Amino acid sequence: MTIEKRIEQFFASPVFGIVGASANRDKYGNKVLRCYQQNKLQAIPVNPTETEIEGLACVTSVASLPDDVQSLSIITPPKITEKVVEQAAAHGIKNIWMQIGSESPAAIQYCEEQGLNVIADGSCVLVVLGYHDH
Repeated sequence: MTIEKRIEQFFASPVFGIVGASANRDKYGNKVLRCYQQNKLQAIPVNPTETEIEGLACVTSVASLPDDVQSLSIITPPKITEKVVEQAAAHGIKNIWMQIGSESPAAIQYCEEQGLNVIADGSCVLVVLGYHDH
């Protein structure tokens, strides 16, 4: 599958989980969440310590995401990404987008072995969706 097809399949999800969402507006975990909002896409921030980010209620883990979340943006350190992709597969999530810096060879291999649609080639959701900081 081409990267364009992978991205198209990723954005077919009705709702998106943002793992590594941050309340700090300088961090990519916040910019990615705001980028989804700017594009009128329904996103749910996943953060174990925050209750709300950018006006959206947070869930504490991937397992707490509703079933209509089929795609996950991951903005976490690689070691955490490896755990997140296992949780995602167990939860029935089909599409994984590892932001630049969050990918690891082990996490990518796991996704491929599980038959997940994985984007981890350096493509950036902020570029694809056209993020702008106001």
